[in-house]
Formats: sequence, structure tokens, C-alpha cells
Amino acid sequence: MSHTLLSAVASMTLLAASPAFAQVAATADTDLNLRSGPGPNFEILGTIPAQGEVTVTGCMTDTAWCQVDYQGTTAWAYGDYLSAMVDNTPTVVIASREALGIGVATYEVEAATDATSDTEAAVGGGGTAALAAAALIGGPAAIAAAALLGAGTAATLNPDNPSVTYVRDNPLEPVILDGEVVVGAGIPAEVTLQPIPESEFDYAYINGQPVIVERTNRQIAYVVR
Repeated sequence: MSHTLLSAVASMTLLAASPAFAQVAATADTDLNLRSGPGPNFEILGTIPAQGEVTVTGCMTDTAWCQVDYQGTTAWAYGDYLSAMVDNTPTVVIASREALGIGVATYEVEAATDATSDTEAAVGGGGTAALAAAALIGGPAAIAAAALLGAGTAATLNPDNPSVTYVRDNPLEPVILDGEVVVGAGIPAEVTLQPIPESEFDYAYINGQPVIVERTNRQIAYVVR
């Protein structure tokens, strides 16, 4: 009897000593895709608007993807563009996950069927993609770059702009890059951009989304949604 009670107390002590992972309130630093899985190849379920609030429930250990809850939808967002408060200071979630007490999120990828190639699986089973061994130049630097692009570009490029219409009507072979598509992110040099006629912009289809790119600096100026 005594031994049983001691074992029970020991078990309770171990449970009490286990770390309690927090569900952390965070905000999106920019318009940010909400995806069905932790990667740029997964389906886009919606968009978290800039300064939109989410609850982070966990982050991957080897990538910047975090599982979040946004208005009742549980999905995945890129942690480099989520900010939370640490000691009353806003900080990038993925860089401060330990300080924030965020737990580890996991995801099991279903194996591709015989009828689906690895490349098709990488883009959700639809079509093919040029898989580039490169990453978008992003993170906090992309947010700063977006601010430098200024309101002028944002005002010029809108859903009714002829350049946007052209990009929608002339799809390209998609390219999958590590990271997330946001305004201000840089496109690596190995990715070929196509010019938009009668425009100072180029474009590409990156991570399942058309983007309009500044020709001079290869930064994303507009995300076509």
C-alpha cells in the first residue's frame, strides 16, 4: 500500500515537472498565407491580413512553419512573419519560440500514390513545378523592403491594373521556393522572371501564387490573390 502511494506521488511529481507549452497570441507582420500544411507547396486556405491576430499552438523544429488558429481555422503560417510580445517587446515568433514557451508541432506527409509524381505531390497533386534549390529572401528584411517600396507601388498595382490582369491570364510553370510569398521578399537570381508587356515589372508563379516583381531589385511588389 505504502509503495503504491509513493509510486503515485512520484508520478504526479514527474507530471508536474513536465513543461507546459503555451498557446501564444501573435500578429501577422504582413498579409500572410494560411496553408493546409507546413510548407510552401501546400494549398493556400486563406490570408491572414497584416496585423491580424492568431494563436500559435506549435512550431516545427527544423523549419520556420508554425501551426496557428485563425478565426477558428487551424492551419499553418510562416513563423518569420509572425510577431509576439517578449518582455513587452515585439519579437519574431520563430526566433523566440523557446522564450515564448511554444511547443513542437509535427506533421505527417502522406506518401504519393503511384499515379502521382514527387513533383506533383509537392504542388498538391496539380501539375508540375520547377523545384529550385533556393529560398525567397525574406524574414524581417522583407518587411523592411516592403516599406521601402512605398504606397506608390501599392496604389499602382491593384486588382484592376492591366499588369495584374495580364499575369492572371498568362500563367507560368510554378516554382517552389523555401519560405513564403510576401511583398518585399526577394526572388533569387536562379529563378527566371518573365517581363510584363508595357510595364516596368516582371512576374513569376511562386509557391502556388502569381507575384509581380520589381525589375530593378527582384523584390515582390504585389501578390496576385
